[in-house]
Amino acid sequence: MSKSIDKEMSFLDHLEVFRWHLIRSATAILFFAIISFIFKNIIFDKILLAPREPSFITYEILCFLSNFFGFNDALCMSQPSFSLMNISMSGQFSVHIYTSILAGFILAFPYIFWEFWCFIKPALHKNETKIIKGVVFYSSLLFLLGVLFGYFVIAPISINFLGSYQISSTVANQISITSFISTVTTVTLANGIIFELPILVYFLTKVGLVTPTLMRNYRRHSIILILILSAIITPPDIASQIIVSIPLLVLYEISISISSRIIKKTN
Repeated sequence: MSKSIDKEMSFLDHLEVFRWHLIRSATAILFFAIISFIFKNIIFDKILLAPREPSFITYEILCFLSNFFGFNDALCMSQPSFSLMNISMSGQFSVHIYTSILAGFILAFPYIFWEFWCFIKPALHKNETKIIKGVVFYSSLLFLLGVLFGYFVIAPISINFLGSYQISSTVANQISITSFISTVTTVTLANGIIFELPILVYFLTKVGLVTPTLMRNYRRHSIILILILSAIITPPDIASQIIVSIPLLVLYEISISISSRIIKKTN
């Protein structure tokens, strides 16, 4: 769609185009959701429930590092001291549906972003549309890195801390499958979205709402916000918050660099 044609389109025409982008995105999510629903053994046993096992790769790496640096088994994880249970008649089926849809969204994310980019591309100049492949690739890459970081780092820490935490030895932890799956998926998806910060800064800089000077001036405020955000998506311990805040701070500095490059090209 050329810019001349785009200028002649009415508001309702734009809504119609946007509607078809949403329909195609929803179809992609549904397609991958159905696949995820069918292969539930892989989704649940091999992926979502894997962080409960002491043999999970994150725990093995932590145990290796603990022994390597002379801390003996200080960072080695044992079998979590909680059991999973289902307390609702439709609980497991509801979790199956919810998880399949979420998995469908994660798997379809590159295509969803591509549809979004195709919708806004006609409003950009020709030299700006040349980077379409780069934007889609880096957005998908950042989202994937965020998901992997959430799954392999934040989720295991959350599971072990919250699952073993007790206010009294007389109170046993019997966690519902809904709560467990919700914790893993929410932490994983949240990190995937948070890692999109450089892409968000790119677009905000393009429209003039963000500048590198503004981001540098508010760096201290941003650090505080990052620490607060880290405290929200992690268990209430300092180590977990530091682990999460470090990549977020790195992403913030990368975003400043991206914003600076855009401003230089514009000028």
